[in-house]
Order: sequence, then structure tokens, then C-alpha cells
Amino acid sequence: MVKLADEAQAQVKKATRAAFGVTLAELAQEGVPVVAVDADLTGSTTTKKFADAGFADRLFNCGIAEQNMIDVAAGLAITGHVAFTGSFAVFGTGRAYDQIRNTVCYSNLDVKVAPTHAGISVGPDGGSHQMLEDVSLMRGLPNMRVLVPADYAAARAALRLAAATPGPVYVRMGRASVPCVYADDVELEVGRAYVLREGTDATIIACGVEVEQALKAAEQLAAEGISAEVIDAFSVKPLDEATITASVAKTGCAVVAEEHSVMGGLGSAVAETLARTHPAPVEFVGMRDAFGKSGEFEELLSYFNLDAKAIVEAVKNAMARK
Repeated sequence: MVKLADEAQAQVKKATRAAFGVTLAELAQEGVPVVAVDADLTGSTTTKKFADAGFADRLFNCGIAEQNMIDVAAGLAITGHVAFTGSFAVFGTGRAYDQIRNTVCYSNLDVKVAPTHAGISVGPDGGSHQMLEDVSLMRGLPNMRVLVPADYAAARAALRLAAATPGPVYVRMGRASVPCVYADDVELEVGRAYVLREGTDATIIACGVEVEQALKAAEQLAAEGISAEVIDAFSVKPLDEATITASVAKTGCAVVAEEHSVMGGLGSAVAETLARTHPAPVEFVGMRDAFGKSGEFEELLSYFNLDAKAIVEAVKNAMARK
């Protein structure tokens, strides 16, 4: 098992986006030829911290032109750079999808699409800015890997992995400050899922901000005598099919929790896997074919049934279907 945050660390909240600029600066200081290409959101995405650390000549601000941002990153990748793109997820994937598909993925270029402000955790910005389809869009692209970190430490690990992995990588980051799940120095791998809590009655598979909610749900279930195994499917693509299948074979049912549409994201990936490897009852906690709303992050988690309470109910439903 990977090293988790201790009790003191778990009380600290940080946004996953806060890892972006500082990690790029660390990579540059270590000699990695990273560059950042942003679309007029360098403060919000924190790529400005990369420039402020002494690498202003490696930050390219394309203005409000996300399609150009991807193409500039592709050009920089062709010249030997490891190019990271910024922007908000709704713009950095939606507006630029054609360029990501036909310029980056088709040519298998070393471009890392790493937007921030994904999911309902954008909060008050509302449904227009709460990107809930990005994992589906990126997961469907050949050559693209998809990483969804649960916290600040996992985001740092994901960005380092992206820099070290040849070809396109998608790293999904958020705006909201979230509790620490992992120890500061955690090291993760592309293609690996991590069992954070062992159990025997049901498997909870989560990614991103839902990992912490899944751990909370497991605690609540334990108080009721239900033993839930919690897995962080940090790498949505490639998915760690072996770990997930082994867990569900042991527990007999699963719940998938994600801050994303139930269509095409982690839930779909898990369902596709289990349909081939070990058919079992599966319940899904995610956005139900709907846009988000303006509100505080915690309010929205409850409103859209994405919180620990919703996971607890889903586990009970899945167990009833065994």
C-alpha cells in the first residue's frame, strides 16, 4: 500500500491546481525541458508560479485562444520540449478538442494537457464552467493517458509522471481546497490503482475528490458492520484492471464514485472491465446526465449526491444485488 497522510497532514486542505506551477518549476530546476503554454489564466492555473521561479522565458501565454494554445504546445514538443498546457478544463479540453485529437494524439506528441477547475468543485462559477465530460473526451482518444489525482500530493506525482511519460497525458486538477489523502512524498504510477483500505463486503472505486468521500463512507459503513475496500483509480487510462478485478472477485460487488458524468468516465471504464473479467453488481455515484449549478463545493456534493452519504447508500444497494 502507498503511504497515506498522517492525522495532522489529513487536516490540511490544498487545491490540486496549487501543485501545477511549483511542480513545473521543480522539474525545470532538475533539468527537464518543460515549458508551459497557457490561455490567459496563468494566475488561476498557477503557471505564473513557474514563471516567477525564474522560468518566465518558458511560459507562453496565448491569450484567450485555447486551440492556438494546443498547437503552440505541439510545436514546442516537436522541438524537443515537454509541453504542458493550462486553462480551465471546460476550455482546455472542450474548445481545443479537435487540436488535441488531430494534432497531439494523432501524432503522439509529448504534450501534457493539464487543465484546472474541473468538475463541480469549481463551485460558484456554475454549470457553464463545471466540466463534467472531460475524462470521457480524453479517455476516448488513442495514445492519451488519463490521470485524476485525489489531492495535492497526488497532483504533484501526476505532473511528474506526465513529464516522464512519452506522449500525450491528461492530468485533471481542481479549484477547491481538499483534504490530504497521501503523504507529501507519495510516488504513483501510470496504470496503477491503489488499495487505500482493505475490506470484504464491497469495493468502492473512486478517483479525484471522491477518494476522500469514499474513505469517509468506508468509516461510516464500518460503524454499521460493513467492511468496504477503497481503491483510488488514480490512473483512469490505462486502468489497473488486475487490482480492480481481484478486489471485486473478493467482495462480490462494487461502487464507482467520480466527480464526473456517469457516462464515459471511470464508471464506464470499470463496467467495461468487469463485464469482461468478473461480472458483478455495480452502482455508480456521479453526475446523472446533467449540468452543474452555482454553489459552494460542499453544498454541491450533497445536492448532486456525490458525498459520502450517497456512497454509503450505493454500497448498500450493490450489496443487496449480490
